[in-house]
Amino acid sequence: MFSKPTARVLAILDLFMSHPSKAYGLTELTRILGLNKATCHAILSTMARYGFLAQDSRSKAYRLGPSIAAAGMSAFAQFPVLEVARPRLEALSKELQLGCGLMGRSGDQLVLLTNYGIPERLEFPFHQGLRLPNAAPLGAAFIAWSSPNKLQQWLDSAQAHLPEWDENLDKRLRISVIGIRARGFEVTLISEAEAALERELAKPKENWSLEEVAEHVQHYRESLCRSHYHIDRIEEGRQYQVANIAVPIFASGEEPELVISAGSIRRPVSAQDILAIADRLKLAAKEISEAATATLSYPQPDQDPPTA
Repeated sequence: MFSKPTARVLAILDLFMSHPSKAYGLTELTRILGLNKATCHAILSTMARYGFLAQDSRSKAYRLGPSIAAAGMSAFAQFPVLEVARPRLEALSKELQLGCGLMGRSGDQLVLLTNYGIPERLEFPFHQGLRLPNAAPLGAAFIAWSSPNKLQQWLDSAQAHLPEWDENLDKRLRISVIGIRARGFEVTLISEAEAALERELAKPKENWSLEEVAEHVQHYRESLCRSHYHIDRIEEGRQYQVANIAVPIFASGEEPELVISAGSIRRPVSAQDILAIADRLKLAAKEISEAATATLSYPQPDQDPPTA
């Protein structure tokens, strides 16, 4: 089922969350979102009334409001691994001098929960809140530790847009997953697909919609299926144009809860560089997992402590 009124509200929230420091006026929002002024004004007024947006008394522009901050804090309380990951992620980004991010799964989507890094090294359009399809070849660092059924569904998703089964694609993805699980991290290569997505989303547009972004992202995923996306074997003496290095974080189960990654690498890197970054990510993932587990096992105020 699809609700247009709900989608309009979510489109507004998505726009503000993608540009958290920016304020928008009513006219600008109606143009960007393709809504009529009366509808947009009614939504904005209601969101401002309940604190999800705040309106400047002079400029009349809207920005994110305190209720969003409260919702974010509540979300952090439900996912303690996010709370313990945040300071470690920021420190790791400064140490590696790279953009570092945290990716989660929500149903059929991957969500970039947070990212840190030197501003000029954070790649657009991979901003906080970005949603990508939880489908091959994306999300391999999650799926490498998932059940056989989930793995098969993920592999099948790569074929959905093809007129007939591509045996070579299926084999390539299986090899990638085996390699990721064996070495404990995923490495992806820079491809034309990222550049094409960046160019498309950076174009000035008369209107902006979740559906349009989803369409470009879907095309991006399909393009990745046709490219050499994963490094399956890291060879000594070679230089690589790496897009991303990702390591799973386990907190309360056998499947990854989150994935920590380092990207925005603007230079060719050697096999030693890749392994060094991956080792540092693995250590950070281990620290986050242990801290989150300790938080989960700590007695809550309304609970009795465990007996010996």
